[in-house]
Amino acid sequence: MPKPLVDVDSAPASAFCLTDALSPSTSAWHIHRRHQLLYAASGALHLEVAEAQWLLPPQRAAWIAAGIRHRVRTTQAATLCTVYLEPSRVPAAPQGDCHVFVLPALAREMLLYSTRWGPERSPRDRVAESFFSTLAHLLSEWSAEPRDWKLPRARTPELERAMAYTLAHLADPITLAGAAKAAGLSQRTLARRFEDEAHTSWRRFLHDARMLRAMELLAEDGARVTQTAYAVGFESLAAFTHAFTAFTSERPRDFLRRVARGTVPLPSATRRKRRG
Repeated sequence: MPKPLVDVDSAPASAFCLTDALSPSTSAWHIHRRHQLLYAASGALHLEVAEAQWLLPPQRAAWIAAGIRHRVRTTQAATLCTVYLEPSRVPAAPQGDCHVFVLPALAREMLLYSTRWGPERSPRDRVAESFFSTLAHLLSEWSAEPRDWKLPRARTPELERAMAYTLAHLADPITLAGAAKAAGLSQRTLARRFEDEAHTSWRRFLHDARMLRAMELLAEDGARVTQTAYAVGFESLAAFTHAFTAFTSERPRDFLRRVARGTVPLPSATRRKRRG
């Protein structure tokens, strides 16, 4: 029987954990008054904030600062563990709106252990209070080396069209000329728009988009490295392996094995009230 809906912003405790079982969907844009430390136990999620869209791969963590407008999108089934922390409990919060990072083994175990204290817990539970205080103090150390697993968001319709065209043709031998035509701009103007508006080049945007999509595909059940390489525009498995390893610090096959053996079942998910 599903648990009742919970409004996480009305929970009395200043720190608690919530688990989610997500199906393919996109949440409304929303804001929480607490910081969030997210851990993708399985599946991959997209975290979108004003300036960027991040990929949270399986068995990796993310930080979203309190008061930051964001939404969560997933194209596959995923399980998520989120610790909510009042800003006053975090002595040295990570800088910026959002970060994605690799957790040490101790941190993963602490996040999984925290699932016993949900939003309904008593604020006077001394063990829980001590546990979340320790977790909050360790957070700055865990997030000290964020990974740049993100794509910029467009601020103008022309760049949005160019990005959408690029993302829709990751498997194809796509060119800047094709993206410029989709945007209704010259190649030179589009290249300048990417530099000025997105602070990257179109070529880098394409490369990072292919790597992020590869990570997402490899997180799916039954994924295969060779098919994934073709699906993101690589004709050579060796070239794909080299690019993926440089981007993620893991070979594709190691990524696949880690995801397959590292899935840990979470307690029954608590349904939250969605914003918007």
